Amino acid sequence: MASPRTRPEPASIPPQMLALMVKGVSVIVSAAGLDLHPSLMRAMGSAVAPDGSCITVYLSRSQSVQLLQDISSTRRLAVVFTQPHSHRALQLKGTLLEIRPAEPSDLQALDHYRASMVQELSLIGYGPEYAHAMFRCAIEDLAAVRFTPLQAFDQTPGPHAGTALSGARSTGS
Repeated sequence: MASPRTRPEPASIPPQMLALMVKGVSVIVSAAGLDLHPSLMRAMGSAVAPDGSCITVYLSRSQSVQLLQDISSTRRLAVVFTQPHSHRALQLKGTLLEIRPAEPSDLQALDHYRASMVQELSLIGYGPEYAHAMFRCAIEDLAAVRFTPLQAFDQTPGPHAGTALSGARSTGS
C-alpha cells in the first residue's frame, strides 16, 4: 500500500452527487481482469466517507467470485451510483485500499443502505419485500471492498453523460 505522501489525491465529487451517494442508491461494481475481460455485480450496500475520499462497497462473495479476483489482481475498479427514480448517475474509477470480510460493525451502514433502497424502489412501484429479497445476504458472505475514488464522471443519461465532474482528474483510462 502506498504511503500517505504518495497516495493519489481523491476525486472531487460535487456536493449534490456526494449527498446522493451517502443517502444510499443503487450501486454496481465492475472491474476487468489482467486479461481485460470485464466482471460486474450489484453491491449489497455501500458506505461513503463524508468527504467522499473513501468508499466501501459490500459484495456477496458467493456471487462475486470473478469480480473480487479481478479487483484483487488489478487493484482497480469502477463503481456506478444510480438513483432509480431519476436515473441520476455517477461513475467513479478508483484504486483498491482493501478487501476484507464484512464485520458486525458494518451492519449500521448495511441497514442504512437497505432502508434507503426500500424507499428508492418504492418510488418506482416496488414494495419493501422486493428490496428486502434483492439485498438479502448473510454478513458472513459479504466482502467489504474499500477504495479511493480517483476519477468521477456524470453518467446521468443526456448530453453530459461521460463528462468528467468538476475537480475530477482524467488519466485517460
